[in-house]
Amino acid sequence: MRLPLRYHFMLDERLGIRLPSLRLEWEEYTSSERDDILLAWEEIRATIPDQILRVETVIIDKTKQMSEEENFEVSCQLNSEIHELASVINDLNIWFRVQQDHETKMHQ
Repeated sequence: MRLPLRYHFMLDERLGIRLPSLRLEWEEYTSSERDDILLAWEEIRATIPDQILRVETVIIDKTKQMSEEENFEVSCQLNSEIHELASVINDLNIWFRVQQDHETKMHQ
């Protein structure tokens, strides 16, 4: 009989990365499980700067399109898309700091 997963990482389509899905409080995981989670997260976390660069490239392209766009409605749509992409970058930056914040708390 297979036991249910106590944790896993699920792809967040909006952010383009896998995010942790923890079923227990951090302290309830064994030391080995915590090490495995942190190792997996560190590998994912290392991809975040590249993901931010990809999103920034799209923002730059959309900004250029918007500056050349004469149709007000299309320009507003592009502006909305840029706003959403900026929100994605903000969220990616927050997730990038998760490991760093956790390590800071453990050393205090």
